[in-house]
Amino acid sequence: MRFSKISAAVLLLLVTISLSGAAEPFSVVVLPDTQNYAEKFPGTYLGQTKWIGENVEKENIKFVLHLGDIVQSHNTSEAEWQVADRAHRQLDGLVPYSVVPGNHDLGMVEKQLNRDTSLYNKYFGPKRFAGQPWYGGHLGETNDNNYCYFDAGGMQFMVLSLEYAPRDETLAWAAEVAARHPRHRVILVTHCYMRPKGRDSQTGGAFGNSGDGIWEKLVRRAPNIFLVVSGHVLGVGRQVSVNEAGLPVHETLVDYQGLPNGGDGWLRIMRFIPSEDRIEVRAYSPLLDETMEDQEHTFSLEYSMTAPALRKAG
Repeated sequence: MRFSKISAAVLLLLVTISLSGAAEPFSVVVLPDTQNYAEKFPGTYLGQTKWIGENVEKENIKFVLHLGDIVQSHNTSEAEWQVADRAHRQLDGLVPYSVVPGNHDLGMVEKQLNRDTSLYNKYFGPKRFAGQPWYGGHLGETNDNNYCYFDAGGMQFMVLSLEYAPRDETLAWAAEVAARHPRHRVILVTHCYMRPKGRDSQTGGAFGNSGDGIWEKLVRRAPNIFLVVSGHVLGVGRQVSVNEAGLPVHETLVDYQGLPNGGDGWLRIMRFIPSEDRIEVRAYSPLLDETMEDQEHTFSLEYSMTAPALRKAG
């Protein structure tokens, strides 16, 4: 009888520890457009990823999201890609990360963009991520569209990264990937989606879909996409939309490239606090060792983490 009581007490303690650990806060770091750093300020890019690597444990960083425009000079300057390669290699073996091509990472012929991502794929193609347990896969032969996984706070997450101005076939593929993973909470990453005052409706045209197109054809129809992150447009912006399942979707923009020194190294840290159903967002610069306290840059988002991923609001 005594053994039974002790066993029950130990079991209760283990369960308590397990639940407590599962619900601990964790962070996702967002790397906005690094194009100026790759071109003119390589030390800043290297400093950003060095800081991330050194703070994985302290910040409990589970994933790093790059928003595209990795380099400045499209597919013409391999030196810039080598800077980006060195920067991201500082994360290898320390924390999972994803990349996605922005418009500056594409080819250009006679001042017209095309879908040439040869240098992007030379340095950040599928082979770079092959064998990583957190890498899910990609569309076609390139890594222009890819998905990754991470677990945190007792939850399963997917990062779904899509090309600049994604084409209809890309959105159809993304919808299928999200549908295959109904238990995963999906973060959608694409270079251009938001503007400071609302969703983008200008980019795309015959080339691909604008933010409005991505919303209509993918995000509002996928019940497990809860967060969209994007760059491209100078500044910050955010809004909350409601999808077809009646669930809130946080749509965000962050791009600091217009600040001094190519952006002064500002990045975004999204700290998930499951016990409070809250995501604390802050802007931090490892270069300056400063935080922007302005509410446009440091704020909180409400997000239910104590409920199942697809439970309908209300």
